[in-house]
Amino acid sequence: MATTQATPPGPASGGGLVVEDLGVTLTGRPADVVDDIDLVLHPGEVVGLVGESGSGKTTVGTSLLGYSRAGALISSGKVLLEGRDVLQLPWKEVRQLRGEEIAYVPQDPASALNPSIRIGKQLVELLELRGIGTAESRRQGARDGLAEVGLPNDDEFLNRYAHQLSGGQVQRVALAMAFLPKPKVLVLDEPTTGLDVTTQKMVLDTMAELCRAYGVSALYVTHDLAVVANIADRVAVMYAGQIVELGPRDAIFAKPMHPYTRALLDSIPHLSQARALTGIPGRTPAPGARPGGCRFNDRCSFAVDACRAEVPQLRTLEAGHEVRCLRTDEIGLWDINLGNVPDADPDRARDVILSVEGLDVFYGRKQVVHDVTFDLAKGEVVALVGESGSGKTTISRCVGGLHRDWKGTIAFEGRELAASARKRSAEDRRRVQYIFQNPYLSLNPRLTIEQIIRRPMELFGLAKGKQATDRVLELMEQVALGPGMLHYQASRLSGGERQRVAIARALAAEPDVMICDEITSALDVSVQGSIVSLLEGLRKERGISMLFVTHNLALVRSIAARVEILQAGRVVEEGSVVTVMETPQRDYTRNLLANSPRID
Repeated sequence: MATTQATPPGPASGGGLVVEDLGVTLTGRPADVVDDIDLVLHPGEVVGLVGESGSGKTTVGTSLLGYSRAGALISSGKVLLEGRDVLQLPWKEVRQLRGEEIAYVPQDPASALNPSIRIGKQLVELLELRGIGTAESRRQGARDGLAEVGLPNDDEFLNRYAHQLSGGQVQRVALAMAFLPKPKVLVLDEPTTGLDVTTQKMVLDTMAELCRAYGVSALYVTHDLAVVANIADRVAVMYAGQIVELGPRDAIFAKPMHPYTRALLDSIPHLSQARALTGIPGRTPAPGARPGGCRFNDRCSFAVDACRAEVPQLRTLEAGHEVRCLRTDEIGLWDINLGNVPDADPDRARDVILSVEGLDVFYGRKQVVHDVTFDLAKGEVVALVGESGSGKTTISRCVGGLHRDWKGTIAFEGRELAASARKRSAEDRRRVQYIFQNPYLSLNPRLTIEQIIRRPMELFGLAKGKQATDRVLELMEQVALGPGMLHYQASRLSGGERQRVAIARALAAEPDVMICDEITSALDVSVQGSIVSLLEGLRKERGISMLFVTHNLALVRSIAARVEILQAGRVVEEGSVVTVMETPQRDYTRNLLANSPRID
């Protein structure tokens, strides 16, 4: 873990922000979205706000700007910035305050940039709108802001459009825009989701350095506890609209005292050791449907009758460490090594089912993959790992028949596969299934879950009628989806549930090889844990082979037997996971490992 500075001065010393008894409710009915939120952000301090989707993290973050989404209302509490209650200020003052004194960096930085305006002009316009500086000083301020976040600040870069930048560059431009007016508070909402580890570390280091250099208080909203372990000074854990644990980072990760915090930590893969990952049973209850007593009681293995009857309050265990649990003194200490399992055997006999030899891939005249060779054995998981743009997804799409412009050989059970899936036999298409990264785009929104999952059965002549419906129910049970969702449309499901439907759809074809393209990159760690557990069970029970595309090396340690490290379309290192991760031979691999966030 990174080291932190000494405890920063409190808001009373002339900065920071204080949240008191914040509550947000749904309009039209008495249902709390978040309630009883008390939080202090010190100058120069980064506070991590973590929890599953639906826990209320983003609602708290946007409330600091006096904003609530449509259908919700900030119903109680105070947000004090230097003694002023943001929630009581006139609308014009709130508009001036947003961006100037309290800045916001969204999850999708591209949404913060105008695609039709050059980067330099957007930065200058930001200062113009706020009446900051002269025309000449604004242009220089834009250059200085880009330099601070490690970006070029020459005319060529200033004249680029957002679509001409990489994901990491767009995120750092968004950071530069946030820091330009020299705000007092910064709210970051999942700003590195989907970035590769190298880019992520660059963005996080930049953010932390700027916060401490300018004394900016930062609230970092995320579901990734490994990131928080490396950047935050303090951590607040949210569940079902309440803070359930709050304390110094080292205390939270060394001695977590709430069962929910422990369950989240048990879902996280480690770089140093393979783990049997698990999810948290059930799902976060929605506003208006939360259980009485402790809100976590229906998912907690430590719950007793008192937990269902009594509402716990935050209580202090030791300096700065608070927890909302009745049984803190009875549940014992947490063991970070719980769930560790032996690494995959590097010497296991291999029966190759799929081989890739001399693969060269092109986009028009541009070659993006160069002479890639690897193979995949029956019942084995091979991971393709590398930075964004390294060729991972491009290679996987070629194997799946979704990209046709390539040379080389892709063979399945010794038979060469055609470049395009349309030219492959129905049997080959059935036996090699592709699961896409984004379940929001890969599922037909007009079809029910039953129709989505049974489609491959009908397409490949595997089942129809009642037999198909029975098989759909069986697959839904396998991926931990209840039969009550049979007639739902995808819009009613969470991201993790949609991804389970996508997995069930692939399994409906009874494949021998599944290509998993970053299928856990944007999911909660608890959902990631349950999906990895599901895939591992399928691998063992049905002998399914998997090509697993990811930038998460810690996850690779827990799920894969072999790994291919890619850089700029070339394999730079390959071998068993345990060998590559414990004794890497290339500087590029060592850098990937060094930049990967970790809690162990």
